[in-house]
Amino acid sequence: MTTLDPFWYVTIVTLIAGAGGTGLGGVVGALLKSESNKVISLLLSLAGGIMTAMVCFELLVESVEAAQQASSWGVVITILAVVAGMLVVYWLNVFIDRRTRDQVPHVADPAHPKTHDDIDELIHADHWVEHKRNHASRSHLVVAGIVMACAIALHNIPEGMTIGASFAISDDLLLGTGMVMAVLIGLHNIPEGMAVSVPLVSGGMGRLRATLYTAACGLPTVLGAWLGLWLGDIGPLGLALSLGFAGGAMLYVVFGEIVPQSMLMYRSKAPAFAIIGGLLIGMFIIYF
Repeated sequence: MTTLDPFWYVTIVTLIAGAGGTGLGGVVGALLKSESNKVISLLLSLAGGIMTAMVCFELLVESVEAAQQASSWGVVITILAVVAGMLVVYWLNVFIDRRTRDQVPHVADPAHPKTHDDIDELIHADHWVEHKRNHASRSHLVVAGIVMACAIALHNIPEGMTIGASFAISDDLLLGTGMVMAVLIGLHNIPEGMAVSVPLVSGGMGRLRATLYTAACGLPTVLGAWLGLWLGDIGPLGLALSLGFAGGAMLYVVFGEIVPQSMLMYRSKAPAFAIIGGLLIGMFIIYF
């Protein structure tokens, strides 16, 4: 066991997983300054599969067990929490998409599909690149950067909640579920950081600035971890709601963002096999 206060321990671990993982991916993407779509796609798919296993076979199981201690409607409570987590992330995504859609000609075209059809759209890097291409003012570039950061924060806050809630059910801070989830999310953030920094560097942003910007996008993970940890400490019902909400948010991130993103980047059957492989790896981690 660690002698560090659990709150600060979780904060440091989450900071490394969030800003550290995303920043490391930003470094790799900035140095390559090229599309490594196949590698990023397969890494995202693998991470998505592992996270799905951790959510379905660990977090949601723990959520139901905690909810049943608080109410005979335990399963219903977990289901409602999952739906709430999914809907909150979904509607925040819709809000950002509607606010930025008209500013990118390709996306504003009536013939464009209602969903994202390019990796840059998914993380709103195209918004910043479009402003840069049109020599927009610094203020417009800042706003475009904030939009992109908000889009990425939507991923990172529920990821942080998952880490915090996982630590809340961990008996061992060093080797328990929380640390496993933190490592997985940190690994997942590496290809995501690559996906963020590559279009920024290609759009004209300096490598160092793109790397720092990408790392900063991972900071909201800590806020999510604090929220998940706090809810997990207020009793069985709070723990059930925290785990369920984080699980629902993560499932939406995986199936509404990560999986489509990986498929767009590498249009083949390989991402599907990587997802299945990730599921099996996740089961091994949980039950071994």
